[in-house]
Amino acid sequence: MLYHTYELTHAALSPLKAFTQTAQYLNSSIYNPLAYTPMGKSVAAACEVFNRTTRRYGKPEWGIESTTQDGEVIPLSREIQLCTPFCDLLHFRRDQGHGMEALPKVLIVAPLSGHYPTLLRGTVAAMLPEHDVYITDWRDARMVPASLGPWGLDDCIDTISDLIRFMGEGVHVIAVCQPSVPVLAACAIMAEDNDPCQPASMILMGGPIDTRKNPTSVNRHAKTKDISWFENTVISRVPFPHPGMMRSVYPGFIQLTGFMTMNLNRHMKAHVSLYNDLVKGDGDSADQHRDFYDEYMSVMDLPAEFYLDTVKTVFQDHTLADGKMIYRDRVVTPKAITKTALMTVEGAKDDICGLGQTAAAHEICENIPTTMKLEFVNQNVGHYGVFNGKRWRTETQPEIAKFIRAHNLE
Repeated sequence: MLYHTYELTHAALSPLKAFTQTAQYLNSSIYNPLAYTPMGKSVAAACEVFNRTTRRYGKPEWGIESTTQDGEVIPLSREIQLCTPFCDLLHFRRDQGHGMEALPKVLIVAPLSGHYPTLLRGTVAAMLPEHDVYITDWRDARMVPASLGPWGLDDCIDTISDLIRFMGEGVHVIAVCQPSVPVLAACAIMAEDNDPCQPASMILMGGPIDTRKNPTSVNRHAKTKDISWFENTVISRVPFPHPGMMRSVYPGFIQLTGFMTMNLNRHMKAHVSLYNDLVKGDGDSADQHRDFYDEYMSVMDLPAEFYLDTVKTVFQDHTLADGKMIYRDRVVTPKAITKTALMTVEGAKDDICGLGQTAAAHEICENIPTTMKLEFVNQNVGHYGVFNGKRWRTETQPEIAKFIRAHNLE
C-alpha cells in the first residue's frame, strides 16, 4: 500500500502543481510587468520551490559528449555493449577509435542504492582522458517486468562476473560504494575457478566490506531491526501502470527520504536559499542548486530480493568479512585472490561508510602480495567526495590512475 499511497499523493497534487506551474510562468514572463516587482519575483520563486519539491524526477542525462587527451578534444558516443534484464553495459566510445585500444579498460560498477548511475558523471568524466571507460547502467526495477523473475545479491554477482568476462582479460574494476561487496565476491569466485578473465585490479571506493568498523548511523540503523521488519515495512509492490507492476521493490522514494532526513536542516536551508536567490536574481547560485537537486532527487527502485539480501548479508551478518558469505551454495573465499591488485579508497569524513570499512578488504584478501595493495584515504572528503568533486579530480583520481598503470597488463 505504501507505493500506492505515494502514487495517489502525486495524483492528488496534480491540480495544485498545474496551478503553481502556471503561476510561475506568468510571474516570470518577460511580457508581464509584475514579473519585475518584488511581489512578482516572490510569487515566481515560491512556485518554483514548490514545484521542484513535489515534481517527479526522471533519469538524468549523462551529458558527456567529449573528453580531452593530450590537448585534443575527442568526441564521444555512448554505446550499449551488453544487455541483461537489470543492467546495460554502457561504453563511452571515442569516435573513430582515437587510440582507444592502447588505453586500460575500466569497468565502473555504479552504486545500486537508489540513485541512477548518472550520479557518477564526474567519476566517469575524470577517468575518460586516460582510460577506456565502461559503466554498469542499472535499470530501474519498476521498469522491469515481473515475469523476468526475482533478482538478488547472487544475481548481482553473476551480472558483474558476466560483464567482466564480456570485456575480456586485463580489465580494471572500480566499485563505488555498495557494489564493493559483490565486486569482491565476484573476483573471489573467479579466482577460485582460475578464470582467465580475472580483473587486473579492483578499486573499492567507500564500500561496506565490514560495517562493524567505525559504524555510522546508517550501519547502526540496519542492526536495530530484524530482517522481517525491513521486508514488512519498506518493501512494496510496483503499482499499475508501470511495466514492472506487481514486482516487489524497495522504492527509491523511501531511500531518498532516508537520505534527506539524515541532513534535513541542510536541505531545508538549501531550498530557502534557492527562494532567496531567485528573488534576488542570482541566477548562478540558483542554477547550481537546480543541477545538484535534479540529480539528487532522481531515484530508482531496487529489486526487493537484492535490497534484503544486502541488508542481511552486509549490514547485519557481516558474512563476507567473516569468511562465511554464501554464493549459490559456495563459500566466497577472498583469500583465493592472488592475481588481482587491490586498492581501497576512503574519505576520512565519510558519514555513510565509516573509515576502515573499505580498507577491511586488505585483511580478508590476505594472499594478494603486498606490492599489489594500496590503501588510500582522502582526509578532506565525505562520502560523496570519495568519487566526485574537485578533490576527487585533483587528489583521488590521479592516485587511481597511477595504480591502474602500475598493474595494467600489456
